Amino acid sequence: MNKPIIKHLNDFLDYLEIEKGLANKTQENYSRFLNKFFKWLKNNKLTAIKPSQLSPALISKYRIWLARNVNLQTKKTLKKSTQNYYLIALRSLLEFFIEKNIPSLSPTQIKLAKDKSDKEIKFLKLDQIEQLLNAVDTKTAIGLRDKAILETLFSTGLRVAELKNLDCEQLRIKELTKDLEIAITGKGSRIRTVYFSERAVQSLKKYLSARHDMDKALFINYKPGISKTDLSRRLTTKSIEEIVKKYVKIAGLPIMATPHTLRHSFATDLLAQGIDLRMVQEFLGHRNIATTQIYAHVTNKQLRDIHRKFHSGKRLKTN
Repeated sequence: MNKPIIKHLNDFLDYLEIEKGLANKTQENYSRFLNKFFKWLKNNKLTAIKPSQLSPALISKYRIWLARNVNLQTKKTLKKSTQNYYLIALRSLLEFFIEKNIPSLSPTQIKLAKDKSDKEIKFLKLDQIEQLLNAVDTKTAIGLRDKAILETLFSTGLRVAELKNLDCEQLRIKELTKDLEIAITGKGSRIRTVYFSERAVQSLKKYLSARHDMDKALFINYKPGISKTDLSRRLTTKSIEEIVKKYVKIAGLPIMATPHTLRHSFATDLLAQGIDLRMVQEFLGHRNIATTQIYAHVTNKQLRDIHRKFHSGKRLKTN
């Protein structure tokens, strides 16, 4: 256990895989982010430093280096959000040390950079969602598909990659008359249940009724000639993003919405109706409640507006 920090990387990655159950891609990201720290240690002739020798002063120097580090391709310094990825990885390594009883600096000593440029999440209000859905011409097969995509995104809160990966056989749509729920494998290989509204089910039924192909993908493209090949017609994430942008423009909405905007809209609509943040976390498939916390400012603002409107003291008679 009394070995240099750099020598702990493989044990840490094994820990992420076996004990934390993180996906290979996530492990690769952690490895890449930590290698930035290891590179800094090498540049400063600190490769022999052990976990117990880490200090707040050393972390502070690393943070300063991160903030001033210039990307050779873009010629720009790292964004605050990017710096935080490296700091979060390092903090996770320290948490690993604590869990394995390896003397080390406390993970709480690593504070994340505050990004003043961070913007509030974008979401659509219900009347804007209606405008978006009504912008679709469902007289064509493409229109039926697009309406089903929009209804599904808002109904389920699916990530665009999760939506893209849906297959027809998952839905068993012909057996349904009302609501639908299915299990999906989401980010980080986490399995969760997603729920389709009656509106979404009806849109999906109409869309599938207009299809006469054997492609297993739920959402397919209609490019001329592609049906004559053996290639799958499954839509790409980029195509789905373009479909959403198309109807945002047609609807004349002031927000340049994306599929993720509809996911945000799904979450904020639930919270606005008083759904507990922990339940919204489950709906969205977030591993950490802190990720779901980004929506708190939305409900906080709504609470403030309600307080001002209904409890401002204006009804009190002053002396």
